[in-house]
Amino acid sequence: MTEGNGAAPAAAAPEQVKMQVLGQFMRDLSFENAVAQRGMQGSDVQPDTQVAVSLDARKRSADHQFEVITKFKITSKNKVNGEVLFVVELDYGGIFHVEGVPEDQMHPFLLIECPRMLFPFVRRIISDVTRDGGFPPLNIDTVDFLALYRAELARRVEEQKEAAPVA
Repeated sequence: MTEGNGAAPAAAAPEQVKMQVLGQFMRDLSFENAVAQRGMQGSDVQPDTQVAVSLDARKRSADHQFEVITKFKITSKNKVNGEVLFVVELDYGGIFHVEGVPEDQMHPFLLIECPRMLFPFVRRIISDVTRDGGFPPLNIDTVDFLALYRAELARRVEEQKEAAPVA
C-alpha cells in the first residue's frame, strides 16, 4: 500500500526510541563528617571539593530492561592544611525500559542518556546529605556524561595499546 502523496510506507520508517524510567533507588550511601570526628580546629576553612563519577550498566532478565548505576565519590578537603572535611559516596541506580535503540548504540545510550535522567535526583540527595551533615548544601555541577563516556573509551584504547605485545 502506498500513500497518495508518494511517501514511502510507514513501515519503512526507523523505529522510534522509547525510554521509560521504571524505578530509581539508592544502592549505597555514606557520609563521613571528618571535622566533627576530630573536633573543630580553627575557623580557617577553604574547601576544595573533588567529584569522581563512574557508571555501570547491565541487562536485566526482562525484555528491554536495563539497570544503570551512577557512582559518585565527593571528597572535600581544606585548602589551608589538606585535612579532609567530609566524604560522600553515593551509588544511585535506575531501572529503564529501552526500545528502538540499535544494538551498536545501546552501550553509549545507557551510559549517557540514562545517567542524565538520574542526575537531578543525585544532585538533590548530595545537597541534602551535606546540609544535614552540618555543611552548606553542595550543589554539584552538571556532569557531562558524553565527555565522561568518551574519556573512558580513550582510556580503554590506551590500556589496550599498553597491554598489546610489541612485535
